[in-house]
Amino acid sequence: MDHPQRHVFQLILLILPCFSTIAEAAAAANQTLIHDVTAFGAKADGETVSTKAFLSAWAAACSFPAPSTIKVPSGFFAVGQVKFCGPCKSGNITFQIDGTLVAPSNYTAFYEVKGNWIQFDGVDGVSIFGGTLNGRGSSLWSCKLAGGRNCPDGAASLAFTNSKEVVISGLTSIDSELYHIVIDRSQRVTVEGVKVSAPATSPNTDGIHVQMSAGVIVTDSTIDTGDDCISVGPGTRDLWIEKVSCGPSHGISIGSLGKEPGEQGVENVTVRSVLLSGTENGLRIKTWGSPSDGFVRGVTFDHAIMKNVRNPIIIDQNYCPNEKGCSDQSSGVKISDVSYRDIRGSSATLVAVSFDCSAMNPCSGISLQDIDLAYEDQPAMASCNHAEGLASGLVHPPSCLH
Repeated sequence: MDHPQRHVFQLILLILPCFSTIAEAAAAANQTLIHDVTAFGAKADGETVSTKAFLSAWAAACSFPAPSTIKVPSGFFAVGQVKFCGPCKSGNITFQIDGTLVAPSNYTAFYEVKGNWIQFDGVDGVSIFGGTLNGRGSSLWSCKLAGGRNCPDGAASLAFTNSKEVVISGLTSIDSELYHIVIDRSQRVTVEGVKVSAPATSPNTDGIHVQMSAGVIVTDSTIDTGDDCISVGPGTRDLWIEKVSCGPSHGISIGSLGKEPGEQGVENVTVRSVLLSGTENGLRIKTWGSPSDGFVRGVTFDHAIMKNVRNPIIIDQNYCPNEKGCSDQSSGVKISDVSYRDIRGSSATLVAVSFDCSAMNPCSGISLQDIDLAYEDQPAMASCNHAEGLASGLVHPPSCLH
């Protein structure tokens, strides 16, 4: 059946004979060219590996100087490890995903090459709308939970590295081997309306991880996973998190920081209007007890509801999982100017507020305002070590800040 868009392009070619291809003519007419992955050989049967088809669609879009859309129709597409590289001629490429991308079922597919399942590197102006990523991580989790010594780290499902002006909207990510979404060394990234899901027992399956990036916004999202709902790594600044629901998970965590020498600091982070339900932690800052020149400063936690959270408010500067790789020294990470306002709900433990700060670099400028946390309908407690700051308004449990 003849496509009406083809007539438009043919007319453009007649009017503008200096353009030798449909792509060039469409660019001149400011048209958006659609690249359907099935036209490049992708099969929606969940079995045929369609990696080359996706790369071919990307190559076509990346070489097109005007806006392009890569369309993934309904169905299940088996995709191996793939890296979409820039720079591209266009600063406006959209992935419209109506179907599901399925990772290899055997974790050994990522054994030799560490990193990510789907990665965008060095791209500007890329948007992803809709769709589902199925990381099929259960076999790797089983290996790790069984204590296997030869288990690989696994692959993050989706990563943007060295990129700018990125939008991830309406995406669903399930059962990633490792982190679900990673933003690394990138600027001006918006993550909105995403859903992340993995069992509470799945190890290291952080929902969204941000590091070495600036101007990242995460909003209107639901994250249920086996590790941090959102984790904030070194070198993060100007991060905005709003209207996020977490649980089960390990909560929203800045850190861990200070494990490696020379790490950059974290600053200007806002977390507001969040719900944490049945999580291990609520709002957490964690650093290793190791020498460091790092810092955490300018953090605001505003309007949070806790439902049966084990550690609703916590700063832990003696973080050392499994008591391995710790130097048994005071943390060198300097934590300052951290504000908690309107934090309410229930704690699953008696100590609802815990500030265990560094003896070398005490926490300073901690602010508590309008805090109301209870433990089993009883007053909860607060614990402070090397923490300095002020409390105002109604604060339950009573402040222990110096």
